Amino acid sequence: MKLFNAAPVLCCLALPLIAQTAKPAPLKLVQSIALPGVDGRMDHMSVDAKGQRLFASGLANGTVEVVDLKAGKRVHTINGVKEPEGILYVPDMNVIFVADGEGGAVHAFDGQSYKLLHSAAPLPHADNLRYDVEAQRVYAGFGDGPEGGIGIIDAKEGSLIGVINLEAHPESFQIDKPGGRRMYVNVPAAGHIAVVDTGKRKVIAKWPVSTVKSFYPMALDIASQRLFIGSRRPAKLAVFDINSGQMVASPDGAVDTDDLFYDASRKRVYMSGGDGFVSVFGQQDADRYELLAKVPTGPGARIALLVPELNRFYVAVPRMGKQDATILVFDIQ
Repeated sequence: MKLFNAAPVLCCLALPLIAQTAKPAPLKLVQSIALPGVDGRMDHMSVDAKGQRLFASGLANGTVEVVDLKAGKRVHTINGVKEPEGILYVPDMNVIFVADGEGGAVHAFDGQSYKLLHSAAPLPHADNLRYDVEAQRVYAGFGDGPEGGIGIIDAKEGSLIGVINLEAHPESFQIDKPGGRRMYVNVPAAGHIAVVDTGKRKVIAKWPVSTVKSFYPMALDIASQRLFIGSRRPAKLAVFDINSGQMVASPDGAVDTDDLFYDASRKRVYMSGGDGFVSVFGQQDADRYELLAKVPTGPGARIALLVPELNRFYVAVPRMGKQDATILVFDIQ
């Protein structure tokens, strides 16, 4: 009888100790926003931080969904894009740029009325978009095979003013800083990262990537001079020194990844995976990364967005069976 009674006492004493030493999760789910009627694969997202609106690409649905983040609901659907892939909200113009993968163009929609303003074409298989605020240019990855490259669009006029040839389809890419002349581009079909001089509009270096395949997302830590890419074969977070072009670390990453972000204020890397988890890494120093947590999301949830201004991390979960497509809203802890 003494042995039987002692066990509950020891258990109760241990619980407060466990609670005191457990690390808080880096991401806390605070809201789920349903998107009824959005079927199939979803692609990239962008945000209007000041207006508290999120724009989500319903790629297979042929729609762009506009979500009011304060109200926690969809408030508008933009139609007329055959296959919306990359989305880019430009706050200084209040314009939403949408890359049409099937239609071969980048469309610009008014941020208030959502009416089509203009389209830049021809840009077959238009995909990821980036904005240079100083030059007021939109860069668009496009094309397959020899015609693949980065299109340069005048953001005000909506006209295609130049092309940087890559000879293969570009995936995610990053510009070193606003007004900067260096761009880094994932070109998995060619097995390298292309370093581009945006002023000369040409590739100035190619960094071979041999140990990982199917590397799609990319993020940049300019302070530490580190470039991050996410691969699917195998599932790795690959870290490159941008001065040498050499890989310096490759911890195991999220499975079936499609988005990757660097959080400079907390020195973290967030990597979303289609296996239903976000892998969160802590940057111990420029060459060392520790897996802090695997935060559950949902099957097929490869698409995410980090918004430091709102202290939020958003994940798009596609429809599964009777479960509607959903935007998960995480508070960054």
